[in-house]
Amino acid sequence: MKRLLLYKLFVLSTLYAEVVYRVPIEGTIDLGLPPFIQRTLDEAESKNAAVVIFDINTFGGRVDAATQIKDAILGADVTTVAYINRRAISAGALISLSCEKIFMTGGGLIGAATAVDMSGKKGSEKVISFMREEMASTAERRGRSKEIARGMVDEELNFTHLVINGDSIEVNDIEGRKDGKLISLTTDQAIKYGIADGTAETIDALMDSLGYGSIEIMESSENWSENIVRFLTNPVVASLLTTFGFLGILFELQSPGWGIPGFVGLTCLILSLSVSYIAQLATMSDMIFILTGLSLMLLEMLVIPGFGIVGIGGIGFMLYGLYLLLLPEVPVGEEVLGQAMDGFLIGILGAIVGLILLVKLMIRSKFWEQLTAPSSQKKDQGFSNTQGWEVLQGQTGTSDTDLHPSGWVVVEGQRIFVVSEGGFIEKGKKVTILSVDGNRVLVREL
Repeated sequence: MKRLLLYKLFVLSTLYAEVVYRVPIEGTIDLGLPPFIQRTLDEAESKNAAVVIFDINTFGGRVDAATQIKDAILGADVTTVAYINRRAISAGALISLSCEKIFMTGGGLIGAATAVDMSGKKGSEKVISFMREEMASTAERRGRSKEIARGMVDEELNFTHLVINGDSIEVNDIEGRKDGKLISLTTDQAIKYGIADGTAETIDALMDSLGYGSIEIMESSENWSENIVRFLTNPVVASLLTTFGFLGILFELQSPGWGIPGFVGLTCLILSLSVSYIAQLATMSDMIFILTGLSLMLLEMLVIPGFGIVGIGGIGFMLYGLYLLLLPEVPVGEEVLGQAMDGFLIGILGAIVGLILLVKLMIRSKFWEQLTAPSSQKKDQGFSNTQGWEVLQGQTGTSDTDLHPSGWVVVEGQRIFVVSEGGFIEKGKKVTILSVDGNRVLVREL
C-alpha cells in the first residue's frame, strides 16, 4: 500500500513539475509562425508551465502574422515574458507589448512599428490607424503607456509629458516625442517609462530575475509540419502553387478526360488552400470563391461538352479567389491592393513561361518518351504496328460482347477487339470482318 502511494505521488510530481518554455522569434515574422506559437502555448498550458519566454530578435514582418501571435499570447492562461535579445522592431514590438513582462538586453531596442509596404513606403492612413490603435490597445491591456505605443506607429503624434504609475513625468529624452519622428526606445528608456520591466544579459540571468533559476528550461522548436507550412507560405512558393494549380486545371480543359495536368493542378491547389487555411490567410469567402470556380471548371470538363460560359465563369471565380488569398485580413490601403494584383499577374505570367520551358525540355528527354510511349516501336527496327489480323479479312465470327460500336468478337478461336460499321450489335450475333487497318478491325453484322 505504501509503495502504491509513493508511486502515485511520484507520478503526480512528474505531471505537475514546473517547467519554463523558451520560444525563439527570430528573423522575419511570417504567416507560418503563428501556428507554432499557438501550439507551444497550448503545450505549455497542458504541462502547467511556470512561464513562457519569447526570445525575440527581429526587424519585424507581416502585420497580420503579428496580430495572430498577439491574440494567441493575450488569450493564453500561462505567464508570458518577452526577452528582447537585441531588438524588437515593428511587428516584433507588437508581440513584445502583448506579453505580461518585458526584459531587454543592454543596448536593446524596441519600437519603429509604423506600417510600410514592400517597397518601404509608409502605409495609408487606414493601415496606420489600425496599427496605431492595435499597439495602443495591447499596451493598455498590459498596463503600459498608450502614448508611447501610438508614437511607435505614427510620427505625427507629439507630447511633452507622460503619466507613469500615476505621476506626470516630463519627457525630454525621447526623440520620437517630436512631430515627424517615430518612437524607438533603448533599454534604459524602456525601463524608465514602464515599457520594459528589467534588463538581463542572458537567459540564466533572466531566469534568476524571474525567480525560476532552478527550474528546467524546455527549448521549443518548430516541428516538420510547421516547417512545411512556413515553406509553403513563402510568397514565392505560394504564388507558384496557386498559378501552377490554376494552369494545370486550365490545360486539362483543353484535353478530353483527366490526365497529368489536372492531377498536378488539383494537387497544387489543395496544398495552397490547406496551407493558407492553416495560416489563417484564407478566409471562408476566399474558400467559397475558389471552390465554386473549381466546381464550375470540373463541371465544364467532365459533364458539359466543349468550353463555354460555365468554364469561363469558373476561371473568373477561381482567379478572384486566388487574388483574395494575397490580401491579409488586416486593413490595407490602395498600395497593398495594387501590389497584390501586380504579384498575382507576375506569378501567372512567370508560371506560364516556366511551364512552357519545362514542357519543351521534358518532351525531348528519354524519360518523357518512356512515360508517354513506353512500348513504341519503329518500322526500321523490324517492328510492325499490326498483330497480323489482315488474314482474317472476310472471315466470320461471333460477337462476344455488345458492340456499341466497339467490343470483342471471337474469330477462329481468337478473341479480338473490333469496331462495328456504325450500328449497335448485340452479344452472340454473327459478324463478318470487312477490313483491317493496322490494329483497327471493322466488322458488320450478318
